[in-house]
Amino acid sequence: MEITTIQKYIHTSPRKLRLVADMVRKMTPDQAIAVLEVTPKAAALDFQKAIKTVLANAKGKGLDSQKASFKTIEINESTKMRRFRAGTRGRVRPYKKRMAHIKIVLSDELIDKSRQKGDKSES
Repeated sequence: MEITTIQKYIHTSPRKLRLVADMVRKMTPDQAIAVLEVTPKAAALDFQKAIKTVLANAKGKGLDSQKASFKTIEINESTKMRRFRAGTRGRVRPYKKRMAHIKIVLSDELIDKSRQKGDKSES
């Protein structure tokens, strides 16, 4: 069984969220929450909320969180808010505030981490 959750328009840049996602990608969800609680990054709080959401969805569907594992974690770019800062001589300096979407797929199936997409099955 697979449980999916998508958090949209998170006001943290995708680059910062990917650092946190790569840190917990191969952990179980319970281990990931424990690690993110002591991680000194602001993006860890947003990612922790997304993990807690997918665990709550899994509990509602009857999935045991002890047996669950991450199937996929995706951090995608969202829209960018364009802002301007005053520059010298009456000019403006544009910059972008980036946002992200987090997609987490949780699975109760045993996923073999050693076999990746590139490995071919023997036949």
